[in-house]
Amino acid sequence: MKTYDWVVVGAGIAGAAIAYELARKGFAVLLLEQFLRPQNATRYSYGGISFWSGTTPLTHQLCNEGILRHRLLSEQLDASTEFRELDLLMTIPAHIDPHAAAASYAHFAIPPTLLSVEEACELEPLLNSQVIAGALTVKHGHVHPDKTAQAYIQAFVRAGGTMEMAEVLELQTTQRTASELRLTGVKTTTTTYPTANVIVCAGGLSRQLLKSSGICIRLYFTHAEMIETPQVDVQLRTLVMPANLKRFQLEAESTKIDELWDEPSHELLPPILDAGAVQFQNGSLRLGQISRVFTDPYLQVDSVKSEQLLRKSVGEILPKLANLPGSWHHCLVAFSRDRLPLIGKILGWEGVNIFSGFSNALAIIPPLAQRFANLASGQRDDILPHLSPTRFNS
Repeated sequence: MKTYDWVVVGAGIAGAAIAYELARKGFAVLLLEQFLRPQNATRYSYGGISFWSGTTPLTHQLCNEGILRHRLLSEQLDASTEFRELDLLMTIPAHIDPHAAAASYAHFAIPPTLLSVEEACELEPLLNSQVIAGALTVKHGHVHPDKTAQAYIQAFVRAGGTMEMAEVLELQTTQRTASELRLTGVKTTTTTYPTANVIVCAGGLSRQLLKSSGICIRLYFTHAEMIETPQVDVQLRTLVMPANLKRFQLEAESTKIDELWDEPSHELLPPILDAGAVQFQNGSLRLGQISRVFTDPYLQVDSVKSEQLLRKSVGEILPKLANLPGSWHHCLVAFSRDRLPLIGKILGWEGVNIFSGFSNALAIIPPLAQRFANLASGQRDDILPHLSPTRFNS
């Protein structure tokens, strides 16, 4: 059997991008994906690129690199990602002081502009003016996330990469030293692939996969729920989301006690709902989202109740979207304790790497995938050490 330099686990946007960048460097790369039709966070993403949202020198730099990459990505991959820049509209509830909401974004690289209710409704006529005190707006990047991942995969195959459909069961290792194990292969439901290097890009399933191989890592996940519509006649001009995203608060609270994540079927906090919507170039919409923190990645959610709640909440902000035809979907969204991704080698496991936990995934995955491939080929990098999973070991 062929031995690969790198095996990439997961073919969402993270795995697809890293596989492509490694193949471009001349490595023999195998990309593994368990679902013929992926059910991951990429598939059900809004497709937003928050290039304006850097709040530190590190995130500012990555967001700048990311938007520059996206503007050229369709040409480089020889397939359309449907990249565009559109108006992001962040709604402020009627009971919130608009100026206080605006002040919370003052430290961002490009602070959003505060709009009155009338200005917000002029920008997005579908808004319900009765439930908002105003809105914030800023130019926002946008792609079709699934088409972007597929463009990466197609370019990866053209570059000589191999893709197989298989579920990864465990990572196989041998004892290298008294304190370190060395990767020897990746075992799937069909075969074992010999390799010296694996990079786990399995999103919300990454923690469980690594745990099955005896590897503990501080990576977490939410259960995200949304509605997808077919092409509709309604025209949404902007990408709409709340100014105060509850999801980030939920993530921060749920990671305070890491040991709770090893308890089966444990709900750490009540679910939250961030009502928003986006329309793709083909006229379809995505409406969402509910986020839950259950420690079981295979949680069975009551889809009927979830859909009813989503439609009610989105309908309060955008009444004409409430009763559109559509189907409910669920996926896992990986995140870390500090909202920065986990990238690089896992301490004590030679050859085992992680590339997951992106809170601003589409904005920063393209430049970070390129940086990782450069590092793998021997180049130095000044960003990746700050994203190492070892930062949580102390």
